[in-house]
Amino acid sequence: MSTLTPHLSVEKVTHSRLNELNGDQVAFGKVFSDHMFVASYENGSWQEAKIVPYGRIEMAPSLSALHYGQAVFEGMKAYRSQAGEPLLFRQDANFERINLSAQRLCMPPISKEVFMSGLMELIRLDANWIPSGEGSLYIRPIYFAADELIGLKPSDSYKFFIITCPVGAYYSQPVKLIVSDQYVRACEGGTGAAKVAGNYAASLLADQEAKAKGYDNVIWLDAIHHKYIEECGTMNLAFVIDNVVVTPKLTGTILNGITRNSVLTLFRDMGVTVEERLVSIDEIAEAYDRGILMEAFGMGTAATIAPISTINYQGRDLTLPTVAEFKYSHAVGQKLEDIKTAKCEDSHGWVVRV
Repeated sequence: MSTLTPHLSVEKVTHSRLNELNGDQVAFGKVFSDHMFVASYENGSWQEAKIVPYGRIEMAPSLSALHYGQAVFEGMKAYRSQAGEPLLFRQDANFERINLSAQRLCMPPISKEVFMSGLMELIRLDANWIPSGEGSLYIRPIYFAADELIGLKPSDSYKFFIITCPVGAYYSQPVKLIVSDQYVRACEGGTGAAKVAGNYAASLLADQEAKAKGYDNVIWLDAIHHKYIEECGTMNLAFVIDNVVVTPKLTGTILNGITRNSVLTLFRDMGVTVEERLVSIDEIAEAYDRGILMEAFGMGTAATIAPISTINYQGRDLTLPTVAEFKYSHAVGQKLEDIKTAKCEDSHGWVVRV
């Protein structure tokens, strides 16, 4: 299979929409920057790569991705340093993960040259869209089947896009979660470890029902025993139990979060004991009753570090201490943000200047 890198052409907008943007009123994921990257895979190789003005795309109603769900995506962010430089965080990990997701859906790998050259040039071109201060530029690579036919088989053609949007906090307040005891997110041998579109579609009903009850999202349990915590709908989860950071281990049904990996690495750097293992919801309830559940928080690119204020399990609210007392997640979250914005040493080589 050829993965030749096509020439990258650039078509710039004649007028930027950036001046029309009110940064204080930008909702997450609703305003997009001036340009987008597009690449096409046909006849066994990457045929076309270009940056064009952001806009709508044409598609046939027979588009394979719409019928059979061959679609994977990523989430990453660009930041601005104190000196004003655009920065990327662990983009190699996103590249590797999107190809693992693609492999699971029988999709050809994205060329590293296509991914990286398109990403870098797009961020350079729209660098002014990266907010200053606590904001960031959210980056969404998406890769989907592009055959125009009806028939269950892997597509022969594909489209790969990268779009970006300036964002603030995904959750503006500590989150309230409810344990789902009716639905499951993933099972062994399924697609739980891949970032595929269908995983998120299947989570929407439970998420909607959680919101109707006054909660922000769902805590998913395993599909076999219905007792072991897996993840939240938008992020990986961690708990501080008696000064030990405990997080569900990667079992093949949980997304291998890049933020999760970064946070656990930093905790270990800080000398904090970290355990990656099976974590039952009953263990969390027992730790709460014993007064040793000190913190609970989510970890993800969109959410970054999201403190959890409430966990509802079997109709009972476990109300955690105030966020001001969350010393572990606050410390690691601050360290992570300082690394992402080049305010401190990056000993792991995670940050790249664009």
